[in-house]
Amino acid sequence: MKRKELVQLAATVLQRLDAILPPLAQEPDWTAIAYRWHRLGNKGVLESLPHPHTFDLNCLAAVDEQRKQLVRNTEQFLAGRSANNVLMTGARGTGKSSLVKALLHQYASKGLRLVEVDKNDLLTLPALLNILKQRPEKFILFCDDLSFEDGDEAYKALKTTLDGGLSQRCDNVLVYATSNRRHLMPEYMADNMAQTSQGGEVHPQEAVEEKVSLSDRFGLWLSFYPFDQNAYLQAVENWLAEAGLQLDDAARRAALNWSQSRGSRSGRVAWQFVCDWAGRKPEERTL
Repeated sequence: MKRKELVQLAATVLQRLDAILPPLAQEPDWTAIAYRWHRLGNKGVLESLPHPHTFDLNCLAAVDEQRKQLVRNTEQFLAGRSANNVLMTGARGTGKSSLVKALLHQYASKGLRLVEVDKNDLLTLPALLNILKQRPEKFILFCDDLSFEDGDEAYKALKTTLDGGLSQRCDNVLVYATSNRRHLMPEYMADNMAQTSQGGEVHPQEAVEEKVSLSDRFGLWLSFYPFDQNAYLQAVENWLAEAGLQLDDAARRAALNWSQSRGSRSGRVAWQFVCDWAGRKPEERTL
């Protein structure tokens, strides 16, 4: 084989290796306010997000009590006082993840940073904590739509991070998680029949305790409930104001028709309607 062919072959091999090997470890961009953690082997990479999706807390409707508690907990955290990890559960589309995103808009200037962590990347949380504990900023690890199946190992890593590991909890890190499940793991009728020893389980009640032990490690639980029509219309009005529009009669009728076509009323449906309404031409905003 000629020398030129060998060089070309070597270059091809290097390109293929570069596509499958993890990137070289680099210092994250600490000027960013939001990040995403990616698992790579036993460690990971902290990727900065230059344009995170954030908005004002006042855009959210029908979550006043939940917002009050979450803001209070976050302000305690930023002030260096004790604060709790938070689990937000309940109806879909009612503002659980939106509240966390809005916190970043409200408190980024006071040192708050948001790190998005997918369930599949939880096994490398210790590596992430080793990076964050050396920083002066305050970090919220955001686990959105969190749930686990039986036999899933990732929940054990999260349990240790929340409470129960030998190492001391990081003073500048909290976990805010959202889920449709209060206990984060599937529950079965057999779980409520502890005396029957379903499936050959010798101590079935201990299996139940294992399932609820993760959610118990969150100090603050916030519940979210389905929207009625008034709450839905308030959410529409808030998002319309953010877009520079008003909830006039035409918008109100269109919003109600939109929710009926979706078979649902929620903050998410309200936001989706406003995306459509604000994108229409002025002459199309009449019914």
